Amino acid sequence: MKSLRRAPQSLWVTLTVAALAGVMSLVSEPFASADNIFNISRNFAFIGLIALGQTAVIANGGIDLSVGSVMGLAGIVTGLVLASGQPLVVAAAAGLGCALLCGLINGALVAYLRLSPFVVTLGMLSIARSLALVISNNRMIHDFGPDEELLLSLGGGRFLGVANPVWLLVVAALCAAGWFRYSRLARHVLAVGGNEDSTRLAGVPVARVKLTVYVLSSLLAGVSAILMIGWLGAVTNALGQNYELRVIASAVIGGANLMGGEGGAFGAVAGAALIELIRNSLLLLGVDPYWQGAFIGGSIIAAMLVERIRRTGRAGDH
Repeated sequence: MKSLRRAPQSLWVTLTVAALAGVMSLVSEPFASADNIFNISRNFAFIGLIALGQTAVIANGGIDLSVGSVMGLAGIVTGLVLASGQPLVVAAAAGLGCALLCGLINGALVAYLRLSPFVVTLGMLSIARSLALVISNNRMIHDFGPDEELLLSLGGGRFLGVANPVWLLVVAALCAAGWFRYSRLARHVLAVGGNEDSTRLAGVPVARVKLTVYVLSSLLAGVSAILMIGWLGAVTNALGQNYELRVIASAVIGGANLMGGEGGAFGAVAGAALIELIRNSLLLLGVDPYWQGAFIGGSIIAAMLVERIRRTGRAGDH
């Protein structure tokens, strides 16, 4: 029993994903089709990328509610630059630069002015979404200029039968896992989330650490935006709308503690996979799509309850 309580939450989530996939394979014939598996993996890759950055923010003791809106703004900027005839590399730099600026503003206000992360990122959620609406003039962008085929191949193509965004997620997750395990900055991120005052007294540059995680979160939202418009073949200001809940749910279900001090890369990916698997399963079973939010919200609460039970059990062992 003690070994089970010490098992990481990412392991339990992975086992849940495998169990749910097994059940769905038995009750729904279309679930195990190659096309459906491809769609599930591609769809959760977009969320998984952003969840990696969100996990760092939550582990640091913060929250980033603006990732969906930053994704939308970065996508609109990328699309407009492409539509003007610029190459993909210039458009991607513009989109990522926009996301970087949003992250810098979030991080600076939280880290240096010590404003509430909830309030700051909620404000950025509204600002970024409004800017996306203004600069796009509320229109769809679908002409991506001379590099359109390259963009569509990047976001919508596949390699060895696996969607390109999934390969990027695998690389990002491995890099993030190494970062969480071996980087001194990552240790500082977790330490600040665990006990900010003690970490500051130990000489850790707390403000710089906080700034870094918000920049990372926004940048990954920007990367996901570029991949998604390549898959969709168009972009509107609604890109990434309501993604905040799915991203936060992925991070929390994967083991990121909303009180700070805990989180990992593989947990974020497993959480994103479970969220997409639940969404896909509900659609295949004919459940009203309006119930998706209820299931995702219930998953967050269930993850918190499981973590509380595990913590109580570990405390009882000592």
